Amino acid sequence: MKKTISIVLVLLLVLSVLTACGGGNEDPAPAPGEEGKVFNIYAWNEEFKGFFDKYYADKIPEGVEVKWTIVPSDNGAYQAALDEALLNQDAADADSKVDMFLAEADYILKYTNSAATQDIEALGVTDFSNTYAYTVEAASDAEGVVKGVSFQCCPSALIYRRSIAKDVLGTDDPAEVQAALDSWEKFDAVAAAAKDKGYLMTASYAETYRVFSNNVTTPWVDADNNLQFDKNIEIWMEQAERYVKNGYTLTEGIWDAGKNAEMGKDGKAMCFFGPAWYFNFCMGPAHDEAMGDWAICQGPAAHFWGGTWLLAPAGSDNPTILADIMNTFINDEEVCEALIRNESQFTNNQKVNEKVANDETYASEFLGGQNDVAIFAELAKNIKFQNQTIYDQYMNEGLQTYFVEYLKGSVASIEQVMNNFYTYINEKAPSVVTP
Repeated sequence: MKKTISIVLVLLLVLSVLTACGGGNEDPAPAPGEEGKVFNIYAWNEEFKGFFDKYYADKIPEGVEVKWTIVPSDNGAYQAALDEALLNQDAADADSKVDMFLAEADYILKYTNSAATQDIEALGVTDFSNTYAYTVEAASDAEGVVKGVSFQCCPSALIYRRSIAKDVLGTDDPAEVQAALDSWEKFDAVAAAAKDKGYLMTASYAETYRVFSNNVTTPWVDADNNLQFDKNIEIWMEQAERYVKNGYTLTEGIWDAGKNAEMGKDGKAMCFFGPAWYFNFCMGPAHDEAMGDWAICQGPAAHFWGGTWLLAPAGSDNPTILADIMNTFINDEEVCEALIRNESQFTNNQKVNEKVANDETYASEFLGGQNDVAIFAELAKNIKFQNQTIYDQYMNEGLQTYFVEYLKGSVASIEQVMNNFYTYINEKAPSVVTP
C-alpha cells in the first residue's frame, strides 16, 4: 500500500483533483443547508441498490433525488466510466457530481490511494468499533486515512456436498470434514480418494486460487515496481496442473457453465470455495436441484473473497447524506441484522453477527440447517488484507487466463504461458517491470 501510485490512470486522477483544488486537499464540503439536490451513486450492479432502496431510501431528505449509474464491470467498463466521471468531478455541475461510488477488493487501492477520494472521518464517519479491521484497512490510503466503508464482510469457506463427503469420508459433519481437510496435504489425499470413487475434488482448475493468493507473503509488485511471484502462487500452479492431469478437477473457469453444472443434482464435484454471497447468489443449480445437500467449514487455510466498499469521492456536494449512508450500513444494528436475516449477507458489524451466530433458531436451509453466520464469525477473525497492490486484478485474472491455455493443451509450455502473461502485464500496467 506504500508504493508510489504509478498507473497512468491513477496519476491522472490525482493530478486532476490536485489541479482543481490548487494542490492539497479537496474543496471544503458545503454546509448541510447548501447540499445538492441530486445524490449520484456509481455501481457495477444492483445488489447494493436493492439494499439501499429497502433500508435507507426513506431517510433521503425531501427534495433530494438519488440517481444511480449502473455500468457492468465486464471488460473494465465500470471502472472506465467511473474514472471519467471522477476526472471531470470538479468541472461537473452540482447535479452531476459523483457523491458515492462502489469498489471491489481487487482494485480498491487504485481509488483509496488517490486524491479523487476523501477522508470520511472528517465527514463524521468515525465509529469503526464493530467493523472488521481488514475492511477498514482496505479502505484506507497509505497514511491510514479512511476513505470508505464496506457493508459486508466476506470470509470465504470450503463449501462441500454432504452426500459426497459421506461417501468419501464417511461423514458430513462440518467438524469432522474440517479435520479431514485442514491442510493441503490432507486435501490432496482426499482428492485421490474422491477420484477413486468417481468424484471430482473441485469443478474448476482455479477453485483454490484465492485460498493461495490471499495468503501470499510478498506482493505481486515490489518497491521498485518489479513483478514477482510469491511461492504460494507457484504452489497453486503446480497443484492446478496436477489436479487436471490426475482428473481431480476440470479446466472450467470460476464462472463457466461446465463448473456450474457440477452444482446440480447430478454433479460429481465435492468442494467449492466461496463466501456467503457466493453460495447464496451464485450457486443457482445447487439451490434448484440440491438444496440442503451442502455444508461449510474453513478448509486448508483462512481466506476471503471480494466485498463491496462504499467510497467517498472528493468534491461530493452531499457530505451529510454520504456520511449517514456509511454510518447506517456499518452501525445501525437493525439494518445490519436485516441484511443477515432477509438478504443472506454476512455483515460488517461484529456485534450483530455474534448475536445471530448465537441464535439457536437461525439456520440455513441451503446448508442443511447449519448456522453459516456462526462459522463465518469465526473465519472472519483470521482474515488479513496484506501484500495487496493496485495491480492485483490484472495479475490474478491475467495469470489464470493464460495458464488455463496450457492446462487445456492449446499452449505447449509454461515458458509460453509466462511470455503471454508478461506481454499482457506490459499492456495493462506498463510501469511494472517484467522479466
